[in-house]
Amino acid sequence: QASPAMTNELTFYVDKHITYIKSLDGRKDSLEYWLTEHLRISGVYWGLAALCLLNCTNGLPRDETIAYVKSCQHTSGGFGAHPGHDAHMLYTVSAVQILAITDALDEIDCDLVARWIADLQQESGVFAGDEWGETDTRFLYGAMNALSLLGKLEVMNMDKAVEYTLACQNHDGGFGMAPGAESHAGQIFTCVGALSIAQRLDEIDQDLLADWLCERQLPNGGLNGRPEKLEDDCKRWMPFMVYLEK
Repeated sequence: QASPAMTNELTFYVDKHITYIKSLDGRKDSLEYWLTEHLRISGVYWGLAALCLLNCTNGLPRDETIAYVKSCQHTSGGFGAHPGHDAHMLYTVSAVQILAITDALDEIDCDLVARWIADLQQESGVFAGDEWGETDTRFLYGAMNALSLLGKLEVMNMDKAVEYTLACQNHDGGFGMAPGAESHAGQIFTCVGALSIAQRLDEIDQDLLADWLCERQLPNGGLNGRPEKLEDDCKRWMPFMVYLEK
């Protein structure tokens, strides 16, 4: 617990955070801007989500944001990271999330997007990220996330997806990216998230999983993503604990 003196010295500068986020798309003269083109639409989602958390829901120009998202869509229904990039599950999820936040899902053909996502489900129940066939529980969760927001979960084989997800849980309670793969906090987020959307959390050993998650905290207070690793700021955000009500 922080001392009163330390607490009094800490100030969260909301306006500075908002200004910084809004400035990111204005750095087109920097090399970093163009080297991150393959993450652009996800970057828009991350920025928009952060602005919403800061109670600045109108921080990005709505019409321009929607137009940009639509410019990333392929005729197949999927979205790329930026105009001219291949359609991929991860960027389609970001596009759907942006449109959901901006209350603009009626700007796209939701049935077309849902069919594109559903067509990427494999016989095992997992989803591929794109037409080239890489599979991962990230894509399974992403598919369920997007279909849930679109109100189209019925187009996928839910039972097969849940079966695959459950097969990814290891003896230590954690989940890997595929059956038999090493437990990792990131994959736990995707697997638990998928089971939460499917309303099937009762099918896993929640106490064992919660123990694994608690063991990720190191003596210095930081959290790692898997055993024997250093702490990592990206692992400090562990919303999957909320799913388990632990």
